[in-house]
Amino acid sequence: MNQEAGSTPQAQNLPGCYRHPDRETGIRCTRCERPICPECMVSASVGFHCPECVRDGSGGPAPAAARPRTLAGGTVTADPRLFTKVLIGINLAVFIAIQANASLARDLSLIGAGPPPPFPLTEGVADGQYYRLVTSMFAHQEIWHIGFNMLSLWWLGGPLEAALGRARYLAVYFVSGLAGSALAYLLADPGTQTLGASGAIFGLFGATAVLMRRLNYDLRPIIALLVINLIFTFGWSSISWQAHIGGLVAGLITGYGMVHAPRERRSLVQYGTCALVLLVIVGMTLFRTAQLT
Repeated sequence: MNQEAGSTPQAQNLPGCYRHPDRETGIRCTRCERPICPECMVSASVGFHCPECVRDGSGGPAPAAARPRTLAGGTVTADPRLFTKVLIGINLAVFIAIQANASLARDLSLIGAGPPPPFPLTEGVADGQYYRLVTSMFAHQEIWHIGFNMLSLWWLGGPLEAALGRARYLAVYFVSGLAGSALAYLLADPGTQTLGASGAIFGLFGATAVLMRRLNYDLRPIIALLVINLIFTFGWSSISWQAHIGGLVAGLITGYGMVHAPRERRSLVQYGTCALVLLVIVGMTLFRTAQLT
């Protein structure tokens, strides 16, 4: 934030505040991208908002054409963390169900292929159970596992949902989670049981880093946190590094597409990027299935 506010060498080329045209500024509202001066800035969880966006985002009526938008072009909503809360709720509900029925964890986990006969009870993705690529994203067994993941989801997901908008945020989350599942399916032992939201959360790490770079924020805190998580990833044999790396790479790619898409082709570039990553995920999944069958 200070880096943008202090960009004075080229002040003569800066736009004027939309409310005070005589005041040049390098800051823009992260919702509608209109230039705003220090007097008009309203501090928000991500960047600054203009007074109109703050007023309209609180529930006041606004015409559809003039409705304020997030940095990525999403619709500004009264509760910018709603989908993050829903995702946490789904994860907690599945965790409670697994505690009540331990066998449910194996039914929902990512398993590449079931053991050969005479053990036909467990099947895997290669046996046609592709739903495991998705259900494993919401399954946790240990309290420390879901506790750590849900705290990370709250800290990363809320600000990212506010910056991207709900639909784009969900797209990054699910594409990252699927990429983590697909890479684990491709590289891990087919009998390994993998579960947890870590792949999707590492995707949020990647997208958050891209967003912070786009806003010229200090990247050192998010990089330090990511490095610590990577140390844990590769330091413990019970952690699926494939899911973490797959989610991180997908989050970086889709996050870049979300925040750097040109305004005139914004939706096409954003969802086209997600579609391309999904095509790679499908390709990896089919390739691994062909290997195991």
